[in-house]
Amino acid sequence: MRTAPVVAIGALATLLPALTPAAAAAGSRAGTTAITVSTATTVSTTTVSTTVDALERYTRQKPHWNRCGAETPADLECATVKVPLDYSRPGGRTLDVAVSRTKATSAQDRRGVLLLNPGGPGGSGLDMPVWMAPELPDEVKKRYDLVGFDPRGVGRSAPVSCGLNGDELNWQRPYKAATFDRDIRWAETVAAKCRAGNGAVLPHLTTRNTARDMDVIRAVLGEKKISYLGYSYGTYLGAVYTQMFPRRTDRFVLDSAVDPERIWRGMIQVWAEGAEPAFTRWATWTAARDETYALGRTPAEVRATFWALVARADREPIVLDGTALTGDDIRAGRPMFFDVAYAAETVARLRDAAAGRTPSSSGRATPPAPVPPSFIPVGTGTGAGAGAGAGTGTGASTGIATGTSAGAVPADNMDAAFWSVVCADTRAWPRDPERYRRDAIRDKARYPLYGDFASHIKPCAFWGHGSEPATRVNNSVGALILQNEWDSQTPLVSGQGLRRAMKGARMVTVLGGQGHGVYEMKSCADATATAYLTTGRLPAADTVCRTPAAGAGHSLRLPLPTPRLLPGGKARF
Repeated sequence: MRTAPVVAIGALATLLPALTPAAAAAGSRAGTTAITVSTATTVSTTTVSTTVDALERYTRQKPHWNRCGAETPADLECATVKVPLDYSRPGGRTLDVAVSRTKATSAQDRRGVLLLNPGGPGGSGLDMPVWMAPELPDEVKKRYDLVGFDPRGVGRSAPVSCGLNGDELNWQRPYKAATFDRDIRWAETVAAKCRAGNGAVLPHLTTRNTARDMDVIRAVLGEKKISYLGYSYGTYLGAVYTQMFPRRTDRFVLDSAVDPERIWRGMIQVWAEGAEPAFTRWATWTAARDETYALGRTPAEVRATFWALVARADREPIVLDGTALTGDDIRAGRPMFFDVAYAAETVARLRDAAAGRTPSSSGRATPPAPVPPSFIPVGTGTGAGAGAGAGTGTGASTGIATGTSAGAVPADNMDAAFWSVVCADTRAWPRDPERYRRDAIRDKARYPLYGDFASHIKPCAFWGHGSEPATRVNNSVGALILQNEWDSQTPLVSGQGLRRAMKGARMVTVLGGQGHGVYEMKSCADATATAYLTTGRLPAADTVCRTPAAGAGHSLRLPLPTPRLLPGGKARF
């Protein structure tokens, strides 16, 4: 039989992109070795050598650093790095990746670069050095250049657009038998418009390719290794980098973690799974404060009050702060239950609005505006504005010029980038619409708050395959995972999943911690993370700590979409 050479060639073709740039995983120059298939058969690695040589045009770039913009700080520099669209064909089409940096404050103490990613997929990271600098300790800024970048397809890095209109941007769709066919058409339409608008680019908008782009950035910056701070989706991006380039990994902090075994449908479904214990905790907390909120003296009474409001809003929308909310809109605000005080205040206001006891509970009202899908906690409504400089998540210009793209980012860029990555990263999305129907019915019964939203049909059911299968993260690379106990977007079980996959990592669990994002949010985990970044020392074992209540209201002003939960809500990262 002649199957062995065929299998070996197929394996080589699969491994080739992971070995580049610069044969990171192998650590040696291809072209001087050969792969032995059997005692009689050898496969040449000329193709590997040619590809590695072709990649040198990217890894040897000399970036031209300039001030990012007239309104940006003088120490924030921007440049453009070219990367191949398809790493298996480095001589083909290229993309421009926008990169920014602020230099380490001490040349003597400088260790290297700290790459930053805010999450998403679809979140712009170009502004991150600006927004992180006031939050990070001086001892960290002394040691690292802070490096931001817009991942491929996002912001200033060859942004994708699907030309989606308002209804097509509305992705939070509860399952209803009467609207199921319409929801299938919505998912088909989004997939078709993205395919028509971006064509051959879509299969290459993957986390694996963004990790390769990070390694090109590393090489262009002249660094042997990179350190990294990634939030939310950024934890998965960081984990994939450690899997593909373990020898290039220095100190990685993965904050609010994605479970790599759940990408990506499972990570949306975990929103529903995680919401139920948060709802139970909220009902208990609120019942103990009946004198303040008057929502019920027992947890059962509090739950009954909430579900009565949902039923009332399904019969006739409740107008709150000028927004008409149906029961489904209220359920879609499930992130609020991870902040017990905020949820109690909001449900009390809904009760008053339903009874006509608030100024905006009558008169003309509009339905909630759609918000981009994201593992950043974005809900529904028209809530409070973001901090200065925060993006809207709907394509607002960052005000940063990179020398290659001065126009505004497409209005649907975050949505388009989100679906591009979550649909192309994995081939596990079901293709049969009936599977989504069954799962949505099942999960609404299991997880009444959000189960049908999470399991209902998505555009990925009609998306073309990405260029590669999903990455299996399973390594012993050292890293630090930070996780709040009560996180709406990456619940505790998700962080525990990443810890299982990264056997050399250590995890700090913040008991009582609320919200999405841990490091430099006045958390008990801050000191551990800072010590790791500055000394390289990981805790001897996984640890838990408890953050004082005084730190619960602190949040980073990152350039992310405003996390709006329900009208009148407070901004939360």
